[in-house]
Amino acid sequence: MLTDLTNPAACNCLALRQAARHVTQFYDHFLAPSGLRTTQYSILARLRRRGAMTINALAAELVMDRTTLGRNILPLQRDGLIAVGPGKSDRRSKELRLTDTGTARFRAALKAWREAQARFETAFGAKRAKELRGLLHEVATNERTATVAAAS
Repeated sequence: MLTDLTNPAACNCLALRQAARHVTQFYDHFLAPSGLRTTQYSILARLRRRGAMTINALAAELVMDRTTLGRNILPLQRDGLIAVGPGKSDRRSKELRLTDTGTARFRAALKAWREAQARFETAFGAKRAKELRGLLHEVATNERTATVAAAS
């Protein structure tokens, strides 16, 4: 059943974007003392978990275009939190790695992130938050909507 297409409040995209902005602001508030924003924290967290990655691979994992990722890594590189160098398998590609300074900053921000996570789960319930993450992961990895977006 199709929702009312004339009602902006029924727009899935708008609802997701508004929720994403709200949650991002919420997490940014907690991360502010660490000097990191949510996107920067996510980059450091992914590099910490996965190790060195090419810019293209990291962009794909974060569901972010390469240009946007490039803008987000500049301050991390400037502050010495990440290092950018040639790829190991393909010297033409750029590979990102977490520095010791980046690891220390990530660890300092982790406590704030955990506090934001706990407060979010208190507000919405741990079970609902887990279900929400599952649904959002499904949305982010859905091949049918990814194909439509890529074909446009």
